Amino acid sequence: MKSLFLQAPSFDGYDGGAGARYQMKREVKSFWYPTWLAQAAAMVEGAKLIDAPPHDLKFSDIVDDVKAHELIVVHTSTPSFKSDCRTAGMIRELNPTAIVGFIGAKVAVEPEESLKACEAIDFVARNEYEFTIKEIAEGRDWATIKGMSYRGKDGAIVHNPEREILMDMDRLPSVLPLYKQLDTTKYFGGYLKHPYLSFYTGRGCKSHCTFCLWPQTIGGHKYRFRSIPVVVEEIKYIRKNFPEVKEIFFDDDTLTDNHDRVESLAKELGKLGVVWSCNAKANVPRKTLEAMKAGGLRLLLVGYESGNQKILHNIKKGLLVDVARKFSKDCHELDIIVHGTFILGLPGETRETIRETLAFAKEVNPRTLQVSLAAPYPGTFLYNQAKENGWFAEDVDLLTEDGTQIAPLNYPHLSHTEIFDSVEDFYKKFYFRPSKIAEIVGEMLTSRDMLVRRLREGVEFFQFLRTREDMIVS
Repeated sequence: MKSLFLQAPSFDGYDGGAGARYQMKREVKSFWYPTWLAQAAAMVEGAKLIDAPPHDLKFSDIVDDVKAHELIVVHTSTPSFKSDCRTAGMIRELNPTAIVGFIGAKVAVEPEESLKACEAIDFVARNEYEFTIKEIAEGRDWATIKGMSYRGKDGAIVHNPEREILMDMDRLPSVLPLYKQLDTTKYFGGYLKHPYLSFYTGRGCKSHCTFCLWPQTIGGHKYRFRSIPVVVEEIKYIRKNFPEVKEIFFDDDTLTDNHDRVESLAKELGKLGVVWSCNAKANVPRKTLEAMKAGGLRLLLVGYESGNQKILHNIKKGLLVDVARKFSKDCHELDIIVHGTFILGLPGETRETIRETLAFAKEVNPRTLQVSLAAPYPGTFLYNQAKENGWFAEDVDLLTEDGTQIAPLNYPHLSHTEIFDSVEDFYKKFYFRPSKIAEIVGEMLTSRDMLVRRLREGVEFFQFLRTREDMIVS
């Protein structure tokens, strides 16, 4: 079928990527490549890929594409689901004969609820959905397609058997040719060189963090990856076809899960002379860090989450605070930049643990950081835990209508409003230190591009703080 793969228009500043882990307006605007959507599109010859949010496309801008396609696949999530359903309804009005389906973690774990809530869609694809989408596009009998939930002819919802987990990741075609349909200058993050390009070399994460969405819903806990020669060919493709790209970000859940593999990969990347970065757990041995740095590693995105050991145990992080300290020290000594991520409001959080985490953040001192609110997505252990314990605050969603993250968890000893307020306080006390300000100013003086970029991000950051303050007042 003539197929369109769509990241639908949403609220301004919507970040639909980063593995769809936390879609929201960030403190500094950023956009990630729609890798999971592109991977499904890569299965269908001649597919059209539209990533509306970073390209600032409204629905009116994609009307002709909606009319011209027989199969329209929309990537959705818990935060964007209502908006995506409205989009599906408009698609249905414009193209009544099109087959419309949703993919993503939200519909993977709530297929029946999703179909009932969104009458405009015909199907959802569950779990690892690439081959499911391929078979739908080929026009196969829906009754034979594994991993698919759909409306039968009588209107009843049918759930086909699960699809087997994919072990040979080399069977998946590269997403990079699809990226030629995108504008690389529209994708940026505060800690990555611009323009950058990101893709997955594997999926799955052996950690069992209770809040983390994709390993619990689609990717699983076994890290499966493409062979190194295949990844090397993809890097060569990038260098030939995207000469403007200054950095490659490997968006595997945890590229450092397999030390031998990442060391071997780094050796090959070093031969190619590329600058790269990746996600990492704060327990990578120094030997592996040295090999990665020698192979062109510039930056690690590290999920510290908390500086309190009990909270790390509560969320099954499998990380010791002292190990994270040594890892951070090693990164500083090896001149590996760290972007640290922290989450406030996890089970066991108190006013004291928030102060402890702030002190820990100052101590390990990542170059930049992101502070999120604990977000219990359906399909995660944290979501079930919150329901069982009555932690959900009444009438509180994950996001406001304009995409600002809300604190949905409410504890007897710590209210959701206190958790929400603590994010702003955390940012201010981390960044508004003389040493950190001097570091940022020094970075701005290195180039005009960095000066302009940091000034823009500074404006966005203060707008972010002002928005939060307005929410507190209201």
